[in-house]
Amino acid sequence: MEGPLFTVVVPATTANLGPGYDSVGMALSLYMTVSVAPADKWSVQYEGDEYAKLTTGSNNLIVRTVLNVAERFGKEVAPHSLHVVSDIPLGKGLGSSATAIAAGIVIADGLLGLDLQPVEKARIGSELEGHSDNVTAALLGGITITYFTREELEIIQLPPPAIGAVILVPPKALRTEESRGLLPKQLPHSEAASGGAASSMMTTAMAIGDWELAGRMMEKDVFHESYRKKLLPEFDEIRAYCHEIGAYGMTISGAGPSLFVAVEEGTEEEVAEKLKRKFPYYEGFALQTAASGANIQTKNAQP
Repeated sequence: MEGPLFTVVVPATTANLGPGYDSVGMALSLYMTVSVAPADKWSVQYEGDEYAKLTTGSNNLIVRTVLNVAERFGKEVAPHSLHVVSDIPLGKGLGSSATAIAAGIVIADGLLGLDLQPVEKARIGSELEGHSDNVTAALLGGITITYFTREELEIIQLPPPAIGAVILVPPKALRTEESRGLLPKQLPHSEAASGGAASSMMTTAMAIGDWELAGRMMEKDVFHESYRKKLLPEFDEIRAYCHEIGAYGMTISGAGPSLFVAVEEGTEEEVAEKLKRKFPYYEGFALQTAASGANIQTKNAQP
């Protein structure tokens, strides 16, 4: 059997980190791997039961992204088969859709030889995703802070932070549309100003490596947490226990329903075990920040 042309690896992400709503993302050490091989028609094969329900033809999100990128540049792309292996829980607030979009952009770039720059990839991904936090972190790695509108995209990429991460994943998935539907259409000016100040403090603290301050600011969100936390069992109890065991801070991962806990580097395994024992409803993942974003990991010579 002919081997793949190349393999693309994309990290999971957590987004918002509290008050950094739709602007702050962090790449995490869970991965989707997509092997790309020539084929007569587009097809996607997933390993694992969790992804089995996803469409596997030309309507698949990865394939749609490849075709969208090709169309943007006036190119035609031949069909390929994609073999996908993913550690990333589906629909659990870890950027699974952004990961698929990032994979599609990198695959299109590789197949068509576009030589896209990181900001070009991030612009395409943000337009397709509708917001920039997850997809930019998935494409670039580390921590990314973005300003995204229809007209402009600005990105700051921070060095990978010296922290550990624990993700608490519940058994039930949550559609992003459902979670976004819980949010108010307006906030009082004073409340929005407070949220903006918390976001500024948090990102500055991240940039200088003060994770005790960053963790405190993570828990001062006014934009989404109070509206979404009712969907996350034992939210307040988990936050209190995280304080008790010395975590920097705990917040909702993306739109939920998972939780992100920032901890001292090297303690993530211990903290994950403690949280799993205390709150068995959730599965705990001990992770690190992924320094690299979506990339072609292996590329074979074409015949």
